[in-house]
Amino acid sequence: MRFDLTDLRLFIHIADSGSITAGAQLAHLALPSASARVRGMEQALDVPLLHRGRRGAEPTEAGRTLLQHARAITRQVDDMHADLAQFATGLKGQVRLLCNTSAMTEFLPDALAAFLKTHPQLSINLEERLSRDIVQAVADGVADIGIISDAVEHAALQTFPFRDDPLVLAMARSHPLAHTLGHKRHMAFAEALDHDFIGLAGDSAFQQQAAEQAARLGRRLHCKIRLRSFEAMARMVASGAGLALLPATAARRSPGQLRIVKLSDAWADRKLLVCVRDEAALPGYARVLLSALVLA
Repeated sequence: MRFDLTDLRLFIHIADSGSITAGAQLAHLALPSASARVRGMEQALDVPLLHRGRRGAEPTEAGRTLLQHARAITRQVDDMHADLAQFATGLKGQVRLLCNTSAMTEFLPDALAAFLKTHPQLSINLEERLSRDIVQAVADGVADIGIISDAVEHAALQTFPFRDDPLVLAMARSHPLAHTLGHKRHMAFAEALDHDFIGLAGDSAFQQQAAEQAARLGRRLHCKIRLRSFEAMARMVASGAGLALLPATAARRSPGQLRIVKLSDAWADRKLLVCVRDEAALPGYARVLLSALVLA
């Protein structure tokens, strides 16, 4: 078996993207060349590595075993480059960082801007995902670092405190629910589900969590409209168009005519955690980012 790093990186890209075509593009290879490399690996091992179908390609059992080793080998090579680069022109490398919606919009822009300013030779591949998917990706070695809600199971990972991130219910002071609540400062999420909501656009992790919590109560979250930012949601809520579930940090930046009510549900009193599979096994440049996030 004579697999080179190009073969291994190509196989990782195919497994992550679920497609030989997409994997070839990520590896900067022509499709015929990528296909030939995969066939060469399969012939060398005398076993199929991919299930090929109309929906793409996914690793076989043998392919998953190869994938684990490929990730370990390429990570070791990246570590070597990173450690040696410190003796040349400074720390270099790319960190794959996955985070949930609140971390992406509320906390990371300032933290990462300061970090990248002091580490100009590092780059960060940042992607938003659901917390439970981040846990799996970090555990599988697909991502170096994740930022998750403490509400998800994460016992297999090493975690560090990042931010408090409670969720609140926002409404216009003139909204009927505001009159019903009177002077109450807390309420259950279930009490709000008879009313229309303003949601977050797209397939955001934040909006999926809100819908899931409603479903657990046997209810459906009815969104009249979905907007692209927490700020836009707050402005529409202030006009009386509906309610919104918001991070407390975003709600506090909103217009003064908003009524902000704390949720009594345990899942809403959440904290964000930075997670890694093994801090000691991270490349040097990833450990630098981890330290910056934990101390930020």
